[in-house]
Amino acid sequence: MKFVIAILLLTFFPGNELDKIARTNQLKKEAKQAYQAGRFDVAISKYHYLLDSVKIDDDRSRLNLANAYYQINDTTSAINNFGALTASNNKLIQSIAQQQLGVIQHKQQKYKEALESFKQALKADPANEEARYNYELLKKIVKEQEQQNQDQKQNKDQNKENKEQEQQNNQQNQDEQKNQEQKGKDDQNKDEEEQNQKEEKKQEEKDGKEKEKKEQEQEQEEQQKDGQPKDEEQKDGENKEMPMNRDKLQEMQISEEKAKMILEAMKNNEVQYIQQNRRKAKKPKETGKPDW
Repeated sequence: MKFVIAILLLTFFPGNELDKIARTNQLKKEAKQAYQAGRFDVAISKYHYLLDSVKIDDDRSRLNLANAYYQINDTTSAINNFGALTASNNKLIQSIAQQQLGVIQHKQQKYKEALESFKQALKADPANEEARYNYELLKKIVKEQEQQNQDQKQNKDQNKENKEQEQQNNQQNQDEQKNQEQKGKDDQNKDEEEQNQKEEKKQEEKDGKEKEKKEQEQEQEEQQKDGQPKDEEQKDGENKEMPMNRDKLQEMQISEEKAKMILEAMKNNEVQYIQQNRRKAKKPKETGKPDW
């Protein structure tokens, strides 16, 4: 029976094809053993040989290659291979690839992208409980993070608003203080100006009174000078003239006291006349006119 099967294999598959299949299966076995033994570098080398050199189209081998890269922390190579498997026709492999992408994105703190990868893993295979658990857990974390970000934004906006309000209040206080200082200076200047005006007015009044007093004193001195007799002989002559005319006074029926009053009045008139003539004489003569 075995001989018949061998004949059939030789009939449908030439010797080269049989060797390729045998070699492929051997490489898969060796790569799997290396992966399970934790020799991920050896597993990666054998899987690359299968995929790149032998040119086999095996999504499971690529999934194992991606996992091997993930184990040695070669994130970029792992993402590239998992990403290629997200379009696999095998829904199970597609779900596992999306799930592993979500794990890597979660480690990179790309929570929204990771949440979307877990969601796609569940769509590909609703029975993927690990993807479901990660999705629910991450969904809660993302919601809390969004709330935290919103609170931080609100606090930041509130702090900014408080700071702007504080700056505005400080500016208003500074402006008000400057206005008060300026008002105080203006009031002080106004008071000083009013005080100076009062002092100037007092000084003008004082100067006017002193000038007026001086003029009065000068006028009195001039009156006194004009009212005094030129010499004692004139006074004596006037005194001597009075008794000599007593007879005439008796004839005119005028008393001696009344006559003295008349003489005194005439003397005052004469003094006033002399003073007026002196004042007129002080005025400058007009040129081109006669002196009379």
